[in-house]
Amino acid sequence: MAATPQNPAASAPRRKVSRHRGEGQWAAGHFTPLNGAEQFKKDDDGLNVRTRIETIYSKRGFDSIDPNDLRGRMRWWGLYTQRKPGIDGGKTAVLEPEELDDEHFMMRVRIDGGRLTTEQLRVIGEVSEEFARGTADITDRQNIQLHWVRIEDVPEIWQRLEAVGLSTTEACGDVPRVILGSPVAGIAADEIIDGTPAIEEVHRRVVGNPAFSNLPRKFKSAISGSPLLDVAHEINDVAFVGTVHPEHGPGFDLWVGGGLSTNPKIGVRLGAWVPLDEVADVFEGVVSIFRDHGYRRLRTRARLKFLVADWGAEKFRRVLEDDYLGRPLLDGPAPAQPVERWRDHVGVHRQQDGRYYVGFAPRVGRVDGTTLAKIADLAEAHGSGRLRTTVEQKMIVLDVEEDRIPSLVEGLEALDLTVRPSPFRRGTMACTGIEFCKLAIVETKARGASLIDELERRIPDFDEPVTININGCPNACARIQVADIGLKGQLVLDERGEQVEGYQVHLGGALGLEPGFGRKVRGLKVTAQELPDYIERLLKRFRAEREDGERFAAWAARAGEESLS
Repeated sequence: MAATPQNPAASAPRRKVSRHRGEGQWAAGHFTPLNGAEQFKKDDDGLNVRTRIETIYSKRGFDSIDPNDLRGRMRWWGLYTQRKPGIDGGKTAVLEPEELDDEHFMMRVRIDGGRLTTEQLRVIGEVSEEFARGTADITDRQNIQLHWVRIEDVPEIWQRLEAVGLSTTEACGDVPRVILGSPVAGIAADEIIDGTPAIEEVHRRVVGNPAFSNLPRKFKSAISGSPLLDVAHEINDVAFVGTVHPEHGPGFDLWVGGGLSTNPKIGVRLGAWVPLDEVADVFEGVVSIFRDHGYRRLRTRARLKFLVADWGAEKFRRVLEDDYLGRPLLDGPAPAQPVERWRDHVGVHRQQDGRYYVGFAPRVGRVDGTTLAKIADLAEAHGSGRLRTTVEQKMIVLDVEEDRIPSLVEGLEALDLTVRPSPFRRGTMACTGIEFCKLAIVETKARGASLIDELERRIPDFDEPVTININGCPNACARIQVADIGLKGQLVLDERGEQVEGYQVHLGGALGLEPGFGRKVRGLKVTAQELPDYIERLLKRFRAEREDGERFAAWAARAGEESLS
């Protein structure tokens, strides 16, 4: 048979036809587990491990923990084994999990919307001092993480946290994790809409609910009515972003399918406007689509972003409306572009009620239990007892009377928690790194803190907004692809040809204003020792070559490789 336009395959070579294994989607009838994680989730719901922790493991000790609980289900209760001390980054991908495991845990305290009371913060500080060797890190998802936690102490820690309304439930695992929220919801004078009632209703419906406790992978979400776009909505699985409908007023623009890691994707708008009282319904619909249609065959393709990329926004919205909501959503406008570059709420800002909120910057989110207790004391003495964490590893004291601001600022500065930080203190964030993380290759927290000090000393007059995000591995927990300067930890060769800690450099990423991923300059890798020299050189070139009003990301996008090296 000759090849024709109607039959182009007639002349094509025959291909071996193989049976497609499918993507493990439940909606397609694929319920047989296709990897180890899916198997242990099928064997027992991760939520059920709490009983074993309380009745068996905390009494018999670390060695009694079943491996599938230790490296799997315990995440459903905010627990990861931390990295055994003394293992260098070159062994991260070589050693077996049990060789990397220390007999202590990282515990993640879930703080939905970043909302805390002074009583809650004081309890976290006490738990840190009594059970976690004083450790405490504010994360870029508004949580607080503790380290050095023993399995024997976990039930007592839970009891203390839950007594003040805190929890570690589903802080990790293949579940709906913490719901990000504007830290100044219901407070900021420029707010479009207060998303707090939606966060509370979503939390009530989904957290700890067995209907949503076996998702293909983690599920990240955000709800904010701030015009600053202050919850990194572009890189969440689902996000509700404040906007004003021309006919129906304030509500939320719906985004799905964002995420970073090794396959970064900016979320997509569905073009739908969601009123406040329907956010929880839509949230349930989106997470249910993920549960039913999400890819479970390969862990590396199991995030919602891969399904959204394959389906597209139109199909995703159609399935959401037809199969899960049973009604159409209203079309609506995109959120307006923010007018401010910084969206971390650091500084002194007037509230709706005439009082003030005061945001301050620790170094790369690292604090300690004693400091948390002192922050609680300051907030109690100067405000109403309310605090917030932000998605930039910062913290805010709410409800401060004008005449109390100087005293509060002085108290915070005495704790090295500055309200008027340099661009380097304000713009640098870091993930946990090799100190505690089993996936990490290089140090991050201490290096970020020392980098801040070096840059403040070397270029004290630098006053442009710039973000420097430091990650210990390729997984992008510190959002390297969307930073002005993103540093991905890896081992590199120094001038003597020896392997040392270093970073691959990403330049010109952004969220909010023109969101996008940074560029990688061919062969541009920097040793940890060279890092301050490189960033000093880079920022001085930016100042010399930038056009009037040009942001770092825009300059990095157009600059030649010689300027970026």
